[in-house]
Amino acid sequence: MPHPEHPLLTAVRNSDTEAVATLLLDAYGTPHAHGPHVAAALRLAADALDHRVLDALLKQADLDALDLNGIDADGRTPLLRAVDRSAHDIATALHFAGADPRVADREGRDALALARHWHTTGTGAGVHRRTVRDGDGAICRELVIGGQTVRDGHTAILTHLEWCCGITTPFAELLDRAMAEPEVDHPVWGAAVVAAAGREGPALPPVWDAAAALRHHPDPLARYFGAEVLRCINLYDESGEDEESPFDTPLIDLFLPWAEQEEDPRVMRPLAAGLTGAMDPRAEKPLPALTRHPDAQVRSWAVGGLHWQVQQGNTDALAAVLACTRDANTGVREGACRALLRARADDPAPCDALAACLSDPEEAVRVTAAVQLALRDDHRGDALLDALDGIVDRTSPYYWPLHDVWQHRRNP
Repeated sequence: MPHPEHPLLTAVRNSDTEAVATLLLDAYGTPHAHGPHVAAALRLAADALDHRVLDALLKQADLDALDLNGIDADGRTPLLRAVDRSAHDIATALHFAGADPRVADREGRDALALARHWHTTGTGAGVHRRTVRDGDGAICRELVIGGQTVRDGHTAILTHLEWCCGITTPFAELLDRAMAEPEVDHPVWGAAVVAAAGREGPALPPVWDAAAALRHHPDPLARYFGAEVLRCINLYDESGEDEESPFDTPLIDLFLPWAEQEEDPRVMRPLAAGLTGAMDPRAEKPLPALTRHPDAQVRSWAVGGLHWQVQQGNTDALAAVLACTRDANTGVREGACRALLRARADDPAPCDALAACLSDPEEAVRVTAAVQLALRDDHRGDALLDALDGIVDRTSPYYWPLHDVWQHRRNP
């Protein structure tokens, strides 16, 4: 009589993230968190391209039991299998968790060599299955080749591994790799931007100059790449709190006139993000107007940059954020609720706007509004939060916001 399948494997096979978390967290140190079934669960999740379950395993299972570098019957590690499937989110999750990209398959190819092979040859002919958002929120395409589902993330994986291995890919080649993909939400864009903006020392100023030169490029995709690289160079700068970033002022010198002239909404996204993340006070001025931009992502970045102005009692900023609580986009409404947290306590408008959001059609907005109300010592959202008590675990996006409420109530 065959043995019943281990419950952890059943949970992974059913893509039941909550059950996986429960098995690992409630029974840590028991056979649920250790043993060969944990490594088998990891391979099962990776092969299913199930990022949510994979993430739960990587965060909560015993690292040794996961056997990240274990070689399967086909002679490949989980990382090599993910590279072979061109699944960028799965491959990078395994790599960041500690999977060694130097382990080679039976043909002597490590992860970098295998990624370069697929970048050079392509995945081959297949039947387009669907376009999906991967576990990182990026757009990718799935194909069925020889009965197996593969994705089109090979160039993104190659670019990521080159950067991690210290290989300097020329700026022009990174630009070409990104622009070969028309969807700026595809993972190759993020990988190429990181590889360009993440350089250090004398290699960085030439990248800044090359990216800045793209401002007047006729192709909006090239302008998008330039703007994204520039804002990430400033974002990645590690100057101390008491030390002025060498990129902040030049960024605003570029982005302020650029944003006034830019017509493509895709390019406006990194421009708005760069203005939001800058320390130069000049960056604050256009943000209230950008909360009314036609593109939802631009509005979302802009409202996210108004926290400080709202806290300081800036009436234009507060009016813009209050209007965004009624925005057509869920993410903008949710961001507006967060921006109201530190609004002046003697003004009833922020709490009234948050209370109105308790009847929002989207749960994420309702919960965010209730959390902000509780942190402002307004009890109008307590019933909603109390209804979540006991049913939210660590895999829920509401876990830490609710934890903040609990801490606030405990230490008012």
